[in-house]
Amino acid sequence: MRIGLLTEGGYPYVSGDAKLWCDRLVHGLAQHEFDVYALSRSEHQEDEGWIPLPPNVRRVRTAPLWMAEDEEVALGRRARRRFTEYFGELAAVLCGVPEGASGAVRSLSEGVSVSEADRFANALYGLAELARDEGGLAGALRSEAAVRTLERACRAPGAHRAAREARVPDLLAVAAYLEHALRPLSLDWYEDDGLGAVDVCHAASGGTAVLPGLLARHFTGVPLMVTEYGVRLRTHYLTTPDAPPAVRSLLAAFQGRLAAEAYGRAEVVTAGNAHTRRWQERCGAGREKLRTVYPGMDARPFAEVGESPDCAAPDTLVWVGRVEPAKDLVSLLHAFAEVRKRQPKTRLRIVGAPAGPEGAAYLGHCKTLAAQLFPDEAAGPHAAGDNPVSFEEIGGPELPAAADAYASGAVTVLSSVVEGFPVGLAEAMLCGRATVSTDVGAVVEVIGGTGLVVPPRNPRALAEACVALLRDRERRARLGAAARARALELFTVEQNIEAFHGIYLEIVSRAPVRRVALDGAGEPLPFSVPAEAHVPVRWTTASPRLAARGGPGWAAGRPVRATTPVPAPEGAL
Repeated sequence: MRIGLLTEGGYPYVSGDAKLWCDRLVHGLAQHEFDVYALSRSEHQEDEGWIPLPPNVRRVRTAPLWMAEDEEVALGRRARRRFTEYFGELAAVLCGVPEGASGAVRSLSEGVSVSEADRFANALYGLAELARDEGGLAGALRSEAAVRTLERACRAPGAHRAAREARVPDLLAVAAYLEHALRPLSLDWYEDDGLGAVDVCHAASGGTAVLPGLLARHFTGVPLMVTEYGVRLRTHYLTTPDAPPAVRSLLAAFQGRLAAEAYGRAEVVTAGNAHTRRWQERCGAGREKLRTVYPGMDARPFAEVGESPDCAAPDTLVWVGRVEPAKDLVSLLHAFAEVRKRQPKTRLRIVGAPAGPEGAAYLGHCKTLAAQLFPDEAAGPHAAGDNPVSFEEIGGPELPAAADAYASGAVTVLSSVVEGFPVGLAEAMLCGRATVSTDVGAVVEVIGGTGLVVPPRNPRALAEACVALLRDRERRARLGAAARARALELFTVEQNIEAFHGIYLEIVSRAPVRRVALDGAGEPLPFSVPAEAHVPVRWTTASPRLAARGGPGWAAGRPVRATTPVPAPEGAL
């Protein structure tokens, strides 16, 4: 098969999100070809370059999301009218304006009752077709006309209260966001020698990364698959709590409508856990399309620690992760104060680097709190003190790798108040460690009864669970062994790759791309490729057993494709 992998700020960049699982997927499916279409988020990300790519990555095409096109297309009068109509209808849907009240896209809705989902889709694909006809919409989306069109939608009868209260700064912020999010409409990726040549489009995340897949499906009929390990609408609610109500409401409406459109058009939607899956259902994904595919982790670095459970210090708690407020280390430190009252010899190792400036400030606050809660304890008047809480990072002489961090403690603790899929918890399970976690995100699903779970922001409950495990060595051993067995069954690279491989086969067998063969003059050739000739597989390696007994030609190593061959585009890898 030939898979179009769509990423935003991720693979194949060195510092990309979801870089690791995409890289493992591409390496694990070496029998298939991948075309990578990547949207970059910053100039720094592009300057850092790509990770090494395997031979089955046939081509890579990139486009920057962090800057707009230098050459803006000047739209004619008719094109400007079309843009105003389609963008006005898009804005009307986001503002909750009833059908027809905004006066936009009258030709599409006149005399016919159209749902909000259909109105959003009509406006989105109308803008895409306009961008294809005119060569781009970057200038139009940044124009004063776009801001005025958005303002009219906010002031139209029936608009939501938050939209009606939008002021000029709010309108400018929303217009800038929409221009940024809709930049993929102006790309030239959707021709027959681009995404139109793949068998499946696989969006590696939601949000803007889905747009190229939606447009490829709209223009060329290529089936779409969407994978999410976190829903963008949920991320929006978590990351913009202080935004003005109008901005927050309009951007949430856009994220929700785009997610519903992607879920409706996709053949299969995969979630990294049941928590994400519930969010997808709330955003409109049908249950018949949903699959749960857990993230795949390499178990080999943790094998030695997992097979030697007795190597841990029996009186040490370990926390591993990114230092940021959502991890709630303050509650952990207060819980540890209670633990020390009952188990005076217990130590706490906090292992992790701060996440950005906010994380650095939070780390400093936690160090100050630890110094206040646990003053240095000295054996005598001339001895140096030793604080029972240590702050460390992976990569130093004591903790050269993540496995060494988990190996240093008998119990691994997770104290988060917000969590998606807890990767650190799964790594601790691979190391055979008993765990104490807060009940957030997909924690209960990951643990599955192999660890203790307490309410978030409850230091007393967290302390009691830690003390219970510290005092019971046999219980720790039983839970650790069960946790390791569960992690090896559900959270390895092998299960992840096998699951996606099966889904790819399901999609191409159920929704194959029917490409039309053309003659020398560019006219279609009817009946040139009979329907029964479509075999959605590309054979590229010989079968020794068949070759030994004179098997078919494709077994001798000659690539054969049953559908109409597509010439390799320039710059193919």
